[in-house]
Amino acid sequence: MPLTTPAKSVGGRGKPQKASKSISRSQKAGLQFPVSRIARFLKKGHYAQRVSSGSPIYLSAVFEYLAAELLELARNAARDNKKNRIVSRHI
Repeated sequence: MPLTTPAKSVGGRGKPQKASKSISRSQKAGLQFPVSRIARFLKKGHYAQRVSSGSPIYLSAVFEYLAAELLELARNAARDNKKNRIVSRHI
């Protein structure tokens, strides 16, 4: 699926096609964490001369996994204390 397509008719037949909305790299990877922001931080932080296109995606996936694990453990701790809300003590 192309990111953006110009509004034009194909071969003079049919109706003009609408331009599709752009899809973020987080949506392409199926992640909640921002891939583009992490890529920007990797570039601005001068960790290396060049940053590959897959590095921020992988790092975003790792961050998302760690956050999910942390929240699951905090949820279990809150449930053990018979609480519905996670507070800092549960983390």
